[in-house]
Amino acid sequence: MQTNSNNYSHFADAHGNSRPARLLIPRSQRRIFFVQFTLMTIVGWVVGGIVSIAVEKIFWQSLLPTFANQPQVWSFCVRLLGNIVFAVVFAADQALVMRRYLSGWLWILATSIGWLLANGVSTAWINYIATLANSSAQTLTTEASLTLGFLSTFLYILSGIWLGLLQWLVLRRYTVKTWWWNFFPSFSFFCISLVVWLLSLMKNLIPAAGMYWIEQGFTAMILGVIPAIGLCTLRKQLQRQAGIPRSS
Repeated sequence: MQTNSNNYSHFADAHGNSRPARLLIPRSQRRIFFVQFTLMTIVGWVVGGIVSIAVEKIFWQSLLPTFANQPQVWSFCVRLLGNIVFAVVFAADQALVMRRYLSGWLWILATSIGWLLANGVSTAWINYIATLANSSAQTLTTEASLTLGFLSTFLYILSGIWLGLLQWLVLRRYTVKTWWWNFFPSFSFFCISLVVWLLSLMKNLIPAAGMYWIEQGFTAMILGVIPAIGLCTLRKQLQRQAGIPRSS
């Protein structure tokens, strides 16, 4: 049995290059996948935000007397719970589309944890830089302020690697040559930062409330459009196409 298995593997390797690798998202399904993934990402962003805010509000009201003893600890716990709820809802909405091509549960787990890590790391760095800026506000020059602002943006973009890494751990089970996905969410974060900066140039023309919703809308759209394009370029593993068990 071992000899037959090895012969079959050598035969598959010898003839695997004679046929093109299949795409994770078939060409005939690209358009509908792009629309559905983008739409569900936007829905997940909106619904996740609403649900997380509602959960935080409920806990704030129900635990209000407890906050008096340890307000910072409970405040952190409530915010963390809200972030977890948002991440799970956001990932679950994407998984409704992704489950046709890979494990939906693995996508939820990877995207939720990756988002929490990326958000936590970027928030910690941004808060630290903001503290430095506030502590030296009187002596801070214009160049130093611009440098700190650029550093905050750079660290926010760099935090996307955490999301990319967790999602890559899932994608590598189904696709080949996906190492670049580790950096792909960072590209999405870069586009978000660029759009937010461009919108800030028009802040005198748009009310603050309207500017907030425009930024949120563009953010959700970018988080859907760019990953959808990347997913449409991924190719399946030949072992899975031929029904050959993946070697360890």
